[in-house]
Amino acid sequence: MPEEIAPILEKLESYKSHEVADNVYYEGSFSGVELIIAHSKIGKVFSTLTASTMIHKFGVEVMLFSGVAGGINPKLKIGDMIVAKNLCQHDLDITAFGHPHGFVPGGAQFVETDEALCELAFEVAKELDVSLIEGTIATGDQFVHDPERKAFIERTFNADALEMEGSSVAVVCHSLDVPVFILRAISDTADTDASFSFDEFMVSSAKISANFLMKMVEKIGK
Repeated sequence: MPEEIAPILEKLESYKSHEVADNVYYEGSFSGVELIIAHSKIGKVFSTLTASTMIHKFGVEVMLFSGVAGGINPKLKIGDMIVAKNLCQHDLDITAFGHPHGFVPGGAQFVETDEALCELAFEVAKELDVSLIEGTIATGDQFVHDPERKAFIERTFNADALEMEGSSVAVVCHSLDVPVFILRAISDTADTDASFSFDEFMVSSAKISANFLMKMVEKIGK
């Protein structure tokens, strides 16, 4: 969402904006690294379009993606951060043809992220004194709030968290040979308090994620 890239843009001295395919892409630099910044919009279709545009139109060579996710792993609490080791599409279902959930011919049930970027993330987490775990993130075009559906996703994919864009971005990057990194802050869990404010959390987590990503950019630029 736009609110999630606002604190990143605030860290740039200047930037240019480009309107492409019904979205705005911001071009600037930070710590000597040329950046293209955009919000993916919600869901797999829009995030696929945004990632593809970044690579084909702007020549992006490394993809860093951040946002919020729902926790499935009972060890995850609101505010915890998770980096995706791999991702899957929990709503992709052609099991009628004998394939496992999340698999489609020509693809794979799971897509891996870049190992070197994940290792870099743990260096950053240590420097910033931020708790970070690595795990499997499940992606689907639905906001999952049903406990039975969450249990199915955890059981079927051994997933730790779920969201709506990561896997599609990772598939694009994997197919086009672009290293990809997916970072998520846990915004809700099975026992989320009804008084919890998602809007307030999104603003605070966006700032934390921005600091984290820009620290990674600094290290990439060295």
